[in-house]
Amino acid sequence: SLPAKLINGGIAGLIGVTCVFPIDLAKTRLQNQQNGQRMYTSMSDCLIKTIRSEGYFGMYRGAAVNLTLVTPEKAIKLAANDFFRHHLSKDGKKLTLLREMLAGCGAGTCQVIVTTPMEMLKIQLQDAGRIAAQKKLMAAQAQLSSSSGAGAAEPAVERRPTATQITRELLRSKGIAGLYKGLGATLLRDVPFSIVYFPLFANLNKLGQKDPNVKAPFYVSFLSGCVAGSTAAVAVNPCDVIKTRLQSLQRGVNEDTYSGILDCTKKIWQKEGPMAFLKGAYCRALVIAPLFGIAQVVYFIGIAEFLLDMLPKHRA
Repeated sequence: SLPAKLINGGIAGLIGVTCVFPIDLAKTRLQNQQNGQRMYTSMSDCLIKTIRSEGYFGMYRGAAVNLTLVTPEKAIKLAANDFFRHHLSKDGKKLTLLREMLAGCGAGTCQVIVTTPMEMLKIQLQDAGRIAAQKKLMAAQAQLSSSSGAGAAEPAVERRPTATQITRELLRSKGIAGLYKGLGATLLRDVPFSIVYFPLFANLNKLGQKDPNVKAPFYVSFLSGCVAGSTAAVAVNPCDVIKTRLQSLQRGVNEDTYSGILDCTKKIWQKEGPMAFLKGAYCRALVIAPLFGIAQVVYFIGIAEFLLDMLPKHRA
């Protein structure tokens, strides 16, 4: 049932995001740093420096936004894919690969309604620590290089805005369109991701089914979700780099700004080289693999069906 699908998708999203959010934060910071302004050399370096400068909970900056909006996002994505697969199937027959890809395309298109503002807010909160650390480092270097640095005052501590403050400012200055900055880039990432992910997952999961009418074991669903998720994540990582850069409202010292997808692509290619489009790819794979593995296990086990079935019994 649709309520069960929505609940399953929401539970899966909450569990998955809680487990992998620090890696997602590292991915955002690695993707946003540009040549000449590198604060981090790797995922582990980023996480260690984040803990040292911002504390343990610094790794979870922006998590509240994700945890709030990931439920409708994952619910829409999973339920929409099932909806399109159902309507594209002919008399219950097996879907062709093309129809599976079309169903994934429909799911990816539907989810951006929630994904775009969620990513927009999350990126600002995740990257604020990198920008603050970069400014602090630049101030320290300037202080050391100046002859009168010994008696110079400490730089003022910058207060980081909350998700609510960012939302209000965007709505005040740009209206609802402000929250949907980078919509095109988000579509460019999520639609191909779903086109790759859902057919690949469905076919991998079928390999573990002894009977077409019986669900695959939970570990098969988990592994299928991990493999399909990480494969799709790496495949669309260049689009994710572009989306992350476009949605960042604040820049570090001497970092480029972009007017659109083509301008962003051109500047990254010319100034940072083609390998820049793979920044954070392994982080993204590490985020997406367990996220979708957990999602598919929860979804296929059907926790919501169990909960919904228990309600009438409890009332009785």
